[in-house]
Amino acid sequence: MNEGCLKLTTYSRERATVDGRLLAEALIEVYARHAFQVSVLLRGTEGFGPGHRLQTERVESLSIDLPIVTVAVDARPRIEAALPELMELMSHGLVTLERARLLTGAIDPVRLPERLHEETKLTIHCGRGERAEGRPAFVTIVELLHRHRLAGATVLLGVDGTVDGERRRGRLLGRNADVPLMIVAIGSGAAIARALPELAALLPRPLFTLERTRICKRDGRLLAEPGPAPATDPSGLGVWQKLMVFAGERSRHDGRALGVELIARLRASGTRGATVLRGSWGYHGEHEPHGERLLALRRHVPLVASIVDTPDGIRRAFAIVDELTSETGLVTSELVPAFRARHARGGSGGLDLASP
Repeated sequence: MNEGCLKLTTYSRERATVDGRLLAEALIEVYARHAFQVSVLLRGTEGFGPGHRLQTERVESLSIDLPIVTVAVDARPRIEAALPELMELMSHGLVTLERARLLTGAIDPVRLPERLHEETKLTIHCGRGERAEGRPAFVTIVELLHRHRLAGATVLLGVDGTVDGERRRGRLLGRNADVPLMIVAIGSGAAIARALPELAALLPRPLFTLERTRICKRDGRLLAEPGPAPATDPSGLGVWQKLMVFAGERSRHDGRALGVELIARLRASGTRGATVLRGSWGYHGEHEPHGERLLALRRHVPLVASIVDTPDGIRRAFAIVDELTSETGLVTSELVPAFRARHARGGSGGLDLASP
């Protein structure tokens, strides 16, 4: 199946509550009740929101309230049917809606248009415990993407989520084989089109999304700046922009960890929000795939930073990102029609159109 879909992403914090229960729990329950094709809850390591309150695992008193991101994918009517309920829950934070192509089942040859400076973002959804060619599926998939010379791919492990409306919750002492994960890959449309049939053959239930993106930097080389953005999209949603930075956890800038320095500088600059997620496997640029290994003395895992703001805010944020990625990293930008949540609920509360 090849159809248009919506990808709904929420940004909040782990200890946020609504009506006496955790917001994250309430969101996943909505995704299950509406039987979304797939959803995943990701826990960040560092970040901040519109209030600029730091959330980090590096400080014990702050590590109990880390940033969280949820991603849900399904056909447009089903996502839109759930929006009123989600609006009521999201009394703070940010919700973005991104248009994508959803590919499931047998994958026919795909022709993707090429545009100047623009590439394609491929997201692959599968379970933690899925196997392919006798190994964890995510390892086999990342190696295949590397062979097809995609610019980068990062595996993000979910801690909760749904598949076909069924809850897949992670357990502290469980194998968590069915808990969903995401593999986010960036590459040319032609390379991704060539890889898709091979990818589909690896998985018993393939589920992919395709989105347009722009590669701004690769391994320190500036290729393009974030493009101009209209005030609203054709449906009237206010258009914000998103920067994504793919790097390694060991990456440094002037001796400081890149992810830590990025959050500190963006927070001080007044950026609306940014979240760093730790990957478990992946690569970017010319690096070989790498990640978590048993018995390894030092961890060498990828990280992904997501920065969401108005176009003016993204232009200011990109200047910081450009400086900090002078030697390493993969930087992309894309448009994200967005709802911005207000703290008030009821009456005029809920979610505002996030126009710049």
